Amino acid sequence: MAAHNTFGKEAELMAESWLKGKGHDVLYRNWRHSHYEIDIISLKNNVLHIVEVKARKSDAFGNPEDSVTRKKFKYLQKATDEFLFLHPEFRFLQFDILSITRLNDKEPEFFLIEDFYY
Repeated sequence: MAAHNTFGKEAELMAESWLKGKGHDVLYRNWRHSHYEIDIISLKNNVLHIVEVKARKSDAFGNPEDSVTRKKFKYLQKATDEFLFLHPEFRFLQFDILSITRLNDKEPEFFLIEDFYY
């Protein structure tokens, strides 16, 4: 597996653990529909959270959350539409971005953008 793929998997595990520590019940990780994917789907206070995880080991290309484009958000919406079709019991939802930065193998920094909409 390529190094960036390994780091991506590590970041998703870190994100899952961090969200659980903040009171989220993680329902799915890497939920797929067609070629669309939702990194993490969690539930907290009766709100379904659709979480896009972005991580970087360098700040050379900006903050991780900057890489969530309008196109990426549209893909996330399409996957979410399918998820809600399959799980109509969820009434309230929000889109979140969890940004993880780990520079020089230091402790990771987490930055959560809640209720994101592009």
